[in-house]
Amino acid sequence: MKKIILACAGGFSTSMLVEKMKAAAAAKGLEVSVDACAESKVNDYLPADIVMLGPQMGHKEKEIKEVVGLDIPVMTIDMMDYGMMEGEKVLNQALELMDTE
Repeated sequence: MKKIILACAGGFSTSMLVEKMKAAAAAKGLEVSVDACAESKVNDYLPADIVMLGPQMGHKEKEIKEVVGLDIPVMTIDMMDYGMMEGEKVLNQALELMDTE
């Protein structure tokens, strides 16, 4: 099972996106775990296959990469996809990045 972490300032704004990503994964028949957390709590949710940051946390991408290590890809979610709650699109981006790392 793949594990995706979505991190934002407080862990609250990503909860709707998490649900949309879970629904998209279920529709595809994929076994994927998606959790939301505050950026400061990422370490508590490791290990994971990818860490995705809310657009408002993009400036912390380098810092988060140092926290999670080189084996776990970290990416900032596109602001438009995040704002429109494009769960399937964000899920596909995560899966694509996990496959290329």
